[in-house]
This record gives sequence, C-alpha cells and structure tokens, in this order.
Amino acid sequence: QVQLAESGGGLVQAGGSLRLSCAASGRTFSSYAMGWFRQAPGKEREFVGAINWSSTVAYYTDSVKGRFTISRDSAKNTVYLQMNSLKPEDTATYYCATNPRGGPFNTDFRQYSSWGQGTQVTVSS
Repeated sequence: QVQLAESGGGLVQAGGSLRLSCAASGRTFSSYAMGWFRQAPGKEREFVGAINWSSTVAYYTDSVKGRFTISRDSAKNTVYLQMNSLKPEDTATYYCATNPRGGPFNTDFRQYSSWGQGTQVTVSS
C-alpha cells in the first residue's frame, strides 16, 4: 500500500556528491523505518543505511559512515540520502524501502516490506 519512488541518481566523478530522494505515497505509517540499499550487477543487495520515520535515529553501514547522511522532509513525505566523497565502489542501483518496525538497525533486505524501483548511481574514477 506504500509506493516509493527514488530519484537523484546519475553519473558523478569520484569525490563528488549526489543527493537521492525517496518519495513515499499511499498509506504510510510513522512507525515505519526507511532504509536505503544498493546493488551492483552480479553482487548481493547491500544495506546502506536507515532512519526511523521520526528521524531520531539513523544507522549506516561502515563503508559509508562519515560520507552518507540520511534525512527526511516530513512536509514532502520524502527521505533523502546525501552522498558525499563518492567512490567508484559506490556504483550501484540504490533502492529505498520500508520496514514495519520503527528502528533503523535491521540490515536484512528481507525484513523490508515496500520497495522503490531504484535509481542508478555511477561513480567514475
């Protein structure tokens, strides 16, 4: 019942920045956490980070800590992933997803309920 739409991906040089957006529509719940995942061709889906909907707690995988920041704009019902100091290994399709549990600490994609279609991020060296 929740529809998610990612946007903001593109091609950027190493060291550059992108901001991804995840707009939610339909029936949403404040208790849901919002997660970001990424998947490169031929590789497994990887947890990037998550935030609870009240924006009081955020959690990130070690490889992006200090570079990526998750935030939200409640007025627009949108979650953002600000990506700075991008590296070629960040190249992937990025997805946002909902977790019916409120905490952001679940890194297993199978625990997330609704998914967007993804947005491609390509970082050149």
